Amino acid sequence: MDINDFRTFIEVSRTRHFGQAAQNLCITQSAVSARIKQLEDALGKSLFIRQRNNIQLTAAGEQMLFYAESITSAWNSARQNIGISTENRTSLVLGGMVGLWDITLQDWLHRVYSEFSNLTIQAQIHGTDVLHSRTLNGSIDLAFVYDPPVNDMITVKAISDIPLVLVSTQQGLDAEQAVGENYIMVDWGVSYTNSYNRAYPNAPSAMLYTSHDRIALDFLFARGGNAYLAGPTVQPYVDEGRLHLVEDAPVFSRTAFAIYRTDNENAPLISKLVNTAIDVMKD
Repeated sequence: MDINDFRTFIEVSRTRHFGQAAQNLCITQSAVSARIKQLEDALGKSLFIRQRNNIQLTAAGEQMLFYAESITSAWNSARQNIGISTENRTSLVLGGMVGLWDITLQDWLHRVYSEFSNLTIQAQIHGTDVLHSRTLNGSIDLAFVYDPPVNDMITVKAISDIPLVLVSTQQGLDAEQAVGENYIMVDWGVSYTNSYNRAYPNAPSAMLYTSHDRIALDFLFARGGNAYLAGPTVQPYVDEGRLHLVEDAPVFSRTAFAIYRTDNENAPLISKLVNTAIDVMKD
């Protein structure tokens, strides 16, 4: 089986279009079809429901996507690690949610390179589900999430409690006014949503819902409005006067966690990296 078959399958599942997948991969559409057929013949299952302008994964295709991503990720890591092993370097794949990279992981990455020599790092951004699954299957060595998985194979360590504060582009609003109009709802996870609903049981629908705080922040600056955002992210803008804290609003909190497979061959090193992340958040 050619690794390119798996890469092609992933691209078709992402674009849901054979022609677009071919263009993205710089191959012909017939080559895309041939690779998908080769996978389907080997599995004895159809991977896509093919309808005009509507290509969907079958149940087997949904299952295969997990394995295809794992196989291609493992292959990429193998190619890199084999080359690195001759240089006495350790390769690690690190993953985090986009908001955590903004809040702390970028500074942590700088600290890692200043304190740990002979490291080669792949830094990735994914959502929670992908970070969970890739940490579990070993294609990510260390991940940072808000909602850790419950799994005996995974070590979970809290690295920091991150305050979530209500900010506005308009000065002088109270909390009820801020959530009542021009409010942007950022998905900070189940525990945050429950806390928000208890604090604001009569709040109307938001004008924008997003899972990325960076989208909310950019929207605030472009259009104005109000949102709960991470304190470390917004403090510089509050200091500049571009954003204003809503003084009577409750402050919520999210705990950021580091997760990694307990049996990872680099677990001792990973544990040290986690402790460095904890130190960075304290600074």
